[in-house]
Amino acid sequence: MTVLDPPITSLTNPRPANIAAGAVGVSKIYGSGDTVVRALDDVDVDFVEGHFTAIMGPSGSGKSTLMHCLAGLDTVSAGEIYIGDTDLSGLSERDLTLLRRDRIGFIFQAFNLVPTLSALENITLPMDLAGIKPDQAWLDEVISTVGLGDRTDHRPNELSGGQQQRVAVSRALASRPQIIFADEPTGNLDSTTGAEILAFMRRAVRELGQTIVMVTHDPVAASYADRVIFLADGRIVDELHGPTPESVLDRMKSLGS
Repeated sequence: MTVLDPPITSLTNPRPANIAAGAVGVSKIYGSGDTVVRALDDVDVDFVEGHFTAIMGPSGSGKSTLMHCLAGLDTVSAGEIYIGDTDLSGLSERDLTLLRRDRIGFIFQAFNLVPTLSALENITLPMDLAGIKPDQAWLDEVISTVGLGDRTDHRPNELSGGQQQRVAVSRALASRPQIIFADEPTGNLDSTTGAEILAFMRRAVRELGQTIVMVTHDPVAASYADRVIFLADGRIVDELHGPTPESVLDRMKSLGS
């Protein structure tokens, strides 16, 4: 197959080479006048390559809005969003679509698998649609890492919830994106299966060099990350490195969550 569109290579504003994504002075405002809501308020944050970062905060703190803006799924009212050193605000809708396809991976609470395709076909679907041949050695390593080696020919309805989420994780990893965004990836799973998925994600960071940014409300899930960023009222108010469930819970209690 031939590649349908070339990847984006234009660089708009040089940034540190080890920064996978970042926000500079980002605000997101909904409504106006008496009904105005400032979901993000002058946020500055960077995400270093090869690290696992969790974003937490009370309901309405702006954590999901920040992730959606970082991932190019929503626009900002002010400021700049970068993937590497590409400023998303300078991209056309077509180029933004290509950037999301070529450089970003997504893992969501809903597995979003195609029911008529096998696990392997679901994993390679984004690359198939782009006309890109998978790197077989990397694909084999990803499938082995998440423990799907004997389930790749099964369709989603033949897999457990945890196995389906492993497929979704593999799909995000398979194209070797610059960064993966995960929105409550264990929200539909029991605690044991969720722990397995989080362990797979952490292993992808530590052993495969992936960069992951995860939104979660769960202190245990956040403890799998290298770093936790806390939001309140649209601002970053705290940060924790080497988190434990207890230390995360203590910080969340201080925010009134």
